[in-house]
Amino acid sequence: MRVDDLAGKTVAIAASGGLDSCTITRWLVAHGVHVVSLTADLGQPDEGDIGDAAERMRVSGASEAVIVDGREALVRAGLEVVQAQAFYEGGYWNTTGIARYVTVACLLPELTSRGIHVFAHGATGRGNDQVRFQLATNMLAPTIEVYAPWRDPSFLDQFPGRREMIAYCEDEAIPIRATVDKPYSTDANLLGLTHEAGRLEDLNTPTEFVEPEMGVYPKDAPRDGQQVTIRFEAGVPVSLDGEPLTLLEVFERANALAGVHGVGIGLHTVENRFVGIKSRGVYEAPAMALLGAAYEFLLQLVLDRRARPLFDSMSAALGRQIYEGYWYDLASSSLREAIATYTRVVTGTVIVEVRGGHVQFVGALDVPHSLYTDASSMEGIGEFDHVDSEGFLGVLGVSARASRAAGQTSIE
Repeated sequence: MRVDDLAGKTVAIAASGGLDSCTITRWLVAHGVHVVSLTADLGQPDEGDIGDAAERMRVSGASEAVIVDGREALVRAGLEVVQAQAFYEGGYWNTTGIARYVTVACLLPELTSRGIHVFAHGATGRGNDQVRFQLATNMLAPTIEVYAPWRDPSFLDQFPGRREMIAYCEDEAIPIRATVDKPYSTDANLLGLTHEAGRLEDLNTPTEFVEPEMGVYPKDAPRDGQQVTIRFEAGVPVSLDGEPLTLLEVFERANALAGVHGVGIGLHTVENRFVGIKSRGVYEAPAMALLGAAYEFLLQLVLDRRARPLFDSMSAALGRQIYEGYWYDLASSSLREAIATYTRVVTGTVIVEVRGGHVQFVGALDVPHSLYTDASSMEGIGEFDHVDSEGFLGVLGVSARASRAAGQTSIE
């Protein structure tokens, strides 16, 4: 789809109120397109008042600027990522990826209610977000067409990069926050921040070149750690330090607690984008890192040696699915349903200490489905009899000796 196909039509744009969405909106309006701006409120830490984003879109030429509250939907999706331990390469918690699906799901009803049939976004043609926006829309609302200016030659001819977009917005008196001197770009939601591009494209630019917004780097954290008690009920965190909280409150509180101590701040990865190129990111995700670590401590108690590797394989698969744009397909649905069978046994209270960027296990209480018993004790307790291992090792030894006789053992 090209801009010439849109003249006289109404287009809804998924708008952050940043450089791309402001530029695209003014440019579309200049080409005779009516633009409705739709912004998902995802608790963006870098946006003091989400209403300011809507105002920038109105100044850019949008005939209507709508804000949709997606925070509850985002933390529910974020919890699924924690429950699945579904991070991507290098430990990235998929915070931007999962937010794209929530954004699309929250905004599509606004198109339907207005009879709009074209959904636009500002994702670059070199990245993963274009895939997420496109496939999520195709799967949830197949009759909606997707317009991506960054894949439109007319747009690219005028705006080959950020510098030209900034100059355009300045000429049009659009109050953007981006500047030519800004050394990197940031994508934000309450699950985490993604920093990339600009100076970060140079691998000799250190991670700490990024100024964190959700906490501090571990080296700047307080010397004294802090204990945090987290209660999970069937996989859901229901309280922090004994205080019952809603899921949204849990994530907000966990972000603050973990961020102060440098947990989840400054994760550096050079990862494989779905389009086949590598990119560098610096990530912040304090709550995801804290809740994810606490959840993992419970998994260690409740999963046996057959369930664990199966869980790990599903975890890795779902992490890729989220990253590559397939949150709503059959494979992801199947994985999510299978992983949900694990969450029902993840109940317990975990006590951890957050200190210097680390989450350290302190204790676990009231874990009814725990398989950890005194059977492994080195003391003379428990029902496991040492002598019983004689027969066990005898059986294992049969195949070991057969392997040697068949020349299948490695001999230095």
